[in-house]
This record gives sequence, C-alpha cells and structure tokens, in this order.
Amino acid sequence: MNKNRIWLSLAHMGGHEQDFIRQAFDSNWVAPLGPNVDAFENDLETFLSDHVHVATLVSGTAALHLGLILLNVHPGDEVICQSFTFSASTNPIRYQNATPVFIDSEKDTWNMSPEHLERAVKDRIAKGKKPKAIIPVHLYGMPAKIEEIRTIADQYEIPVLEDAAEALGSTYKGIHCGTFGEIAALSFNGNKIITTSGGGAFVSKNEGWVKKARFLATQARDAAPHYQHSHIGYNYRMSNIVAGIGRGQMQVLSERVEQRRKNNQFYRKHLAGIEGITFQSELSPDFYSNYWLTTIIVDPEKTGGITREDLRLALENANIESRPLWKPMHLQPVFSDYPYYGEGICESLFDKGLCLPSGSILTEKELAKVVETILSIPSL
Repeated sequence: MNKNRIWLSLAHMGGHEQDFIRQAFDSNWVAPLGPNVDAFENDLETFLSDHVHVATLVSGTAALHLGLILLNVHPGDEVICQSFTFSASTNPIRYQNATPVFIDSEKDTWNMSPEHLERAVKDRIAKGKKPKAIIPVHLYGMPAKIEEIRTIADQYEIPVLEDAAEALGSTYKGIHCGTFGEIAALSFNGNKIITTSGGGAFVSKNEGWVKKARFLATQARDAAPHYQHSHIGYNYRMSNIVAGIGRGQMQVLSERVEQRRKNNQFYRKHLAGIEGITFQSELSPDFYSNYWLTTIIVDPEKTGGITREDLRLALENANIESRPLWKPMHLQPVFSDYPYYGEGICESLFDKGLCLPSGSILTEKELAKVVETILSIPSL
C-alpha cells in the first residue's frame, strides 16, 4: 500500500479488536459461531433498537439475499430497487432469478424517488406483476425519504427490504436506519463506518425470520445427530474471529460517525466559496447522516467548464483517491434490459458527482491537502 497516498475510506481500528480476537484464539474458538458472534449481535441490537434482532453474516449482500428468500421472492417475480446504488443491492434479485425494476432518485437526498416508486408500483400491478419487495438504499449514509416510501409500501402491501449497508449510525426522526423495513441489511466491509474486514448483518423485528436466516446461513442443517438437510442452505454465517473485530469496532462506532461528520463539515467550510460545487445534504433536522462518504456535485455550467472528471484527475495526480458516484444500475450492461422508472436524476448525479476522501482516520493536514488540490485547479 502506498503510505503517502490519501485514500477514499480506509479501515480504522479502535485498539481493542485484538483483545477479542485473542480471546477466540486462547479459547481455541476459531471456528464459525461462538461467544464473539453472540456478543456482536447483542451489541448491534442494543445500538439499533430494543425491538430488532440481528444475525451476523459474511456480507451485506448475503443479508439481502436471505431477505429476498424469506420474503418468498421466486423466479419470475419482480422486485423494485433503487437504481442509484452499488450492484450488491441488485445482484441478489438475480440470484433468485427474479426481475429488478429500477427507480430513479429524487433531487433532495439522491435516494429512491417516492413519486416514481408509486408510479412503478401502479404500472407493474396493472401489468399483472405486483412487486414482491421494495429495496430502498440510504446512499452514502443519507437517510432516504423512508416515511414516504413506507407509506406507499404499506398502501400496496409490499414489504420493504432496507439496504442500510452505508448507513449504520444514520437516523431519521431519531430512529436508526436499518430498522424501518420488514428486513434490513448492514455491511461491515473494509471501507464502512465500522469494519470486520468483511461482513454484514441481517436485521428484523421478526425474531422468527432472524432465526430462519441463521438456519439458512449455516447450510440449513436440520436438528439431527447426523448431517441432514431439508432445505437449500448457504455458507453465510460470520466467524467467531471476525465477530471479535466487530465487538472492538462497536466500542468506537459513535466516535467514527462523529469523525466522518467532522470531515464533511471541513469540506463544506473550505469549499463554500466555489461556485458550482454542492454537497449531498440533510434535508431537514429529521435527517441525520453518518456522512460515510462526503459527496459533491460539480456543475460545469457554473464552474467555468470544470467537470467532475477534472477534479478527480487533479486529485489523482496529487496521489489522492476519489471516486465518481455510483453508476446507476439501469445503465449497467448486465441490467440494461430491465424496467426503469425515472427522469434522469440519477444519470445526472453520476455524470457530475464525486466522492471525496472521507475516512475517519484522515488527519486535518490530509483533508487540507484535498481542499488545496481542488482550489489549485485553474479557473475554479
């Protein structure tokens, strides 16, 4: 790894992760499951809500996949999904040989548009294909307009599978993202707010579903003295060692959220005077983002022709990693033939948007270098 490079979002250890890992080694409990898994799940339940249950898994993608299985999504069914997201939100739909139906973003939070969602639901029902689930995403940690989405979902009796992979620590009206859906997915990938190097979690208020998710994630082994299987299972369960990392990370979760938010404030303060650069922002006090990544829009009509790509290349030349916003799923070659309802908002966001270095491990000196590099671009 280039030690002098400023990275987009590196893992940030809290200092106590090795204590829990050492406990696993000292007790020889290195196999899947064990005390760290149980404790990590309890920590997540305590943080999120008194009313949810958690099963820790190998990835957030696994959580979404199991969620679709438990929501009875079968081949030929349709699932509504936010287009402006990472492919992991959509891939599990195809794992089930179901059809994704993509929804455009709204301009305020950049997340699933309730207007286009309702239009899609009505149209699919009219075509005889009532969607089996709705997958909204809290993009870059920004809460979606989840209350409006839930109202539509409840009206048409369609369950919500909430992708909160980027939103641990974000809240809407004081309620944690990851607790609004019938089922939700969290991610602990190496670049997330907290990490277990890889990993994720299945969250639900339905304890029976969480127990079923644990069963399916552990190869669906029946209760028998021998290996007997009555269902197709998956090797999706988190290991005791990995969960030890998670236990250590939970001790610094609130601190990590605050550090990311401070990064966001730094960028806002020092880039405030640049015409044509705007930020993804909280719509009202109801919205509280962990600002997992600080993201900006670069409007060349207001920057004298400077584009997002000009900023990205200038940062890269200064050994600073940045990244375009997610390319919408309906523009991806693998998903281009599936239905899409929208008006081009997410395409515009992709064309003009950039993720800035946002890791909680960044120093103020490194943040200042990012700002100085942007400000040094001629004509900006």
